Amino acid sequence: MSDILEKLAKSVEFGKINKASPYPPNMKDQDGADELAKRALEEGVSPDEILENALVPAMAKVGDKFTRKEIYVPQMLMAAKAMNSALAHLKPFFQSGETKRKGKFIIGTVSGDLHDIGKNLVAMMIEGGGWEVIDLGVDVSAEKFLKALEEHPDAVVGLSALLTTTMENMKNIVTVIRGKQSGAKILVGGAPVTMDYCKKIGADFYSPDPQGAVNYLKQLTS
Repeated sequence: MSDILEKLAKSVEFGKINKASPYPPNMKDQDGADELAKRALEEGVSPDEILENALVPAMAKVGDKFTRKEIYVPQMLMAAKAMNSALAHLKPFFQSGETKRKGKFIIGTVSGDLHDIGKNLVAMMIEGGGWEVIDLGVDVSAEKFLKALEEHPDAVVGLSALLTTTMENMKNIVTVIRGKQSGAKILVGGAPVTMDYCKKIGADFYSPDPQGAVNYLKQLTS
């Protein structure tokens, strides 16, 4: 890996957003993900290389550390912010079609549930894994999920719920999606959700943490 991609990966892994960012203290006054991604493009590194050789591996490390409880939500959010500052420089290439995303991922917290931290972490990790994320927000009805699937027919769907009371809505949404788009891949997650519940409601995959969802999507495209 070239020196600049190594520095960029390190900035993302440790949450160094830009030069002005005081976090992490041991990288104070150094260029962050924002400046390094811009410079990499100026030096002729392709957007694909930046994504595959710096951002994706860095976010995979972050996800693994989070799974092992070596870091927690605040550090993960800083890493995601650093990744987003780098991705901002790559987005024009995605929009022009010059650089291809691995696929599309529709995500939302199910109807009746307004919790979004878990959903946001999963969305950030999956975007960092090279996917285009369509985030429908919170309190999302089955109809909204279906409409998004009609607009993005090959997308994978992610449903999040944090309350036992809204898990029932997750079941209803899976049923509605299966009735109209039987082949759609559906991932579920959230504090009260389990693999048993995932199987019971007819979803395809459950993960207790964001990295598990990223790994599952990686299998779908390999």
